[in-house]
Amino acid sequence: MSATAQAEQRTAPAKRRPRVLRGLPWLVWRQHRTAFWIGIAMAVVGSAVMIYQRAGLTDLLHHAAQPGKEGADQAFRTHYDPFFQDASDFLQSLPALIGVFLGAPLVAADRERGTARLVTTQSTGRNRWIATKLGMAAAVTLVCTAALAAAFTWLWEPAHLLLFGGDWLGAGVFDITGPMPVAFSLLMLVTGVAIGMLLRRVVTAMAVTLVAGFAAQVAWDYVRPMLATPRVLTYPYGDDHGIDQLPQGAVQVDNWISTADGKLYGFGTCVNDAHPDACRAKLGIVNNYVEYFGYDQMRGMQWLGAGILLALAAAITVFVLWWVRRRPM
Repeated sequence: MSATAQAEQRTAPAKRRPRVLRGLPWLVWRQHRTAFWIGIAMAVVGSAVMIYQRAGLTDLLHHAAQPGKEGADQAFRTHYDPFFQDASDFLQSLPALIGVFLGAPLVAADRERGTARLVTTQSTGRNRWIATKLGMAAAVTLVCTAALAAAFTWLWEPAHLLLFGGDWLGAGVFDITGPMPVAFSLLMLVTGVAIGMLLRRVVTAMAVTLVAGFAAQVAWDYVRPMLATPRVLTYPYGDDHGIDQLPQGAVQVDNWISTADGKLYGFGTCVNDAHPDACRAKLGIVNNYVEYFGYDQMRGMQWLGAGILLALAAAITVFVLWWVRRRPM
């Protein structure tokens, strides 16, 4: 190589590696890369840990079921109950964390610093700017929560009769398995975005989003039992073993006593009467009446619940898009 060629090679600019993202998507990733990478890392590590635990759990349940071995219930409580409790607490708090640390600052930070006005007055329009922000945040949320939910559901299913006494409706399991974590997380994401867009202050928006997440969870506790019609089990009053007829994995939601023609009374009716048997005979009470949800109803209830939450998320997203188009940034 000649001296001239060597000199030209030294002065030529170094070739940069091509970017996967360009333009506005690259800018959005740069702005929120810390939150995005934390979410991805949590999803990868959390999913890997739960997949690893699955092999040990199935092996423990297999050996515990053999004659002469420690009972499955006791073995599960000893070796896995703390892990499931920690995983459950984390997954239940995940939607609120996404709303607070990703959703609330997504637009509020740009409005607080004035960069939203700068970006939207350049060649990038408002619609494209907010669509890119929401789209990238929603995509990361969807992938990460779907991975965690799938891993936890796969881990939980072999031990669903042991965790929280088999209560999949009221112990938090319903909201952290199947499609529910994804739907709740997307709802809290766009809720945080809407709050941040309206309040314009990051810290204030984060605090209000946290309160909104708590309120949403309280409200959802009332909605959850209405996602399906409870089934009914009746058996003679006084039969101590009648409740054993409940299907495996069922969750009892209410308990009554009833007459032969189906008239219901509170479970404590006649208990404090001086002559309870005569009281029940006078009222015609002959049966226990138990309302329950079967384990086979769980998936349908979850998909219906996820649909409701996603519809709310879509409505809030439409409001955000409308607001950005109509209001000054």
